[in-house]
Amino acid sequence: MRVLVIGNGGREHCLAWKIAQSPRLKKLYCTPGNPGISSVADCVDIASEDTESLCNFARKEKIDLTVVGPEGPLVAGLVDRFQANGLRAFGPTKKAALLEGSKVFSKNLMRKYGIPTAEFRIFSELVPARRYIESINGPVVVKVDGLAGGKGSFVCKNTGEALKTVEEIMEERAFGPAGERVVVEEYLEGEEVSVLALTDGKTIVPLEPVQDHKALYDGDKGPNTGGMGAYTPVPLFNAGLASRVEKEILVPTVHAMKREGRSYKGVLYVGLMVTNTGPRVLEYNVRFGDPETQPLLMRLDGDLLGLLLATVEDRLEEAEFSWDPRVALCVVMTSAGYPGNYEKGREIKGFETLSGREDLMVFHAGTTLKQKKVVTAGGRVLGVTALGKDLQEAQKKAYEAAGKISFDGAYYRKDIGWRALRRLQKIP
Repeated sequence: MRVLVIGNGGREHCLAWKIAQSPRLKKLYCTPGNPGISSVADCVDIASEDTESLCNFARKEKIDLTVVGPEGPLVAGLVDRFQANGLRAFGPTKKAALLEGSKVFSKNLMRKYGIPTAEFRIFSELVPARRYIESINGPVVVKVDGLAGGKGSFVCKNTGEALKTVEEIMEERAFGPAGERVVVEEYLEGEEVSVLALTDGKTIVPLEPVQDHKALYDGDKGPNTGGMGAYTPVPLFNAGLASRVEKEILVPTVHAMKREGRSYKGVLYVGLMVTNTGPRVLEYNVRFGDPETQPLLMRLDGDLLGLLLATVEDRLEEAEFSWDPRVALCVVMTSAGYPGNYEKGREIKGFETLSGREDLMVFHAGTTLKQKKVVTAGGRVLGVTALGKDLQEAQKKAYEAAGKISFDGAYYRKDIGWRALRRLQKIP
């Protein structure tokens, strides 16, 4: 098969790396790709949002399957355009991708179909939003309606923080059109877990749970980011909880989308808060997570390309795969200043000494080539991902590897996996 992966981040490097192992693969391309991806695929300089050029390229190169990495092209309707041109693409259509494209849509869907989530109110004007926040007089979560690169959700500890946040979104227009409407949610206590599932609209195949670390600093402090690291499996997520998530969330969501005339096909990512009363949906994403994909696919024992193809061809019930029993943990290395303004063009040294290991991968997220040297080109730069017999070993390997990589301003959290370690050590 001739395959195209769209995107240039750590998720896309991981997808390309895993697809490249498939016995079905004949030729692999990535647009626009990055220096890490170029080791397993031919990178072609076409932007992820340039739907027309991507379509033309897929036709010209006789691409059998296109795998869309980021959410932007999906929400914009890239899959629809490919289908209209007789091309197969993995991912939801524009109508189905609204599940991530609009928090307002997804929250209303959950309310309509009784899918457990936080209580919420929707606002399109600042004054009513202010009044509501003041009436709560406590912690709330404020979310922008549209896409915000994983940075549009704010946990506000008090009324003052919440008022400042809605003013920045609605009055100062910090997120532009994405913030024309906001969702103000009930603050939930508990532990976050990400559950990804493949679905062809009929069959649902849950993948292993992953725990992401959104906050910038150790101990889950500081501003939210696109993700500072992740690990799988998750000790919190036992068989009983998995059953509840499937019955109360995954199945009802896929059925709800079908009843709404938005049949869902692709990977369904559900961000959960596990509360004392059970799992509740924080958000939906319509693509593989980043950095969740990196440890997840490190553990996948099977043909990823075959799974993606089965999803597109409505025969996911035939899927066969298993999981490596080891633990996988990913540490994200970022540029100084992230998630705010950061510098680019810093030479990266050391990661080439870590190649060729079965238990370790350094996935490129924000890198590019400059005068034949690999340099930083984004906020999240690398995802150092290791396998270990247990969480402690995976963590040790990942941090030892991260310590061998250097670039000016490099930063990473030192506690990825801390909640699981506390649980395993039975620390209250």
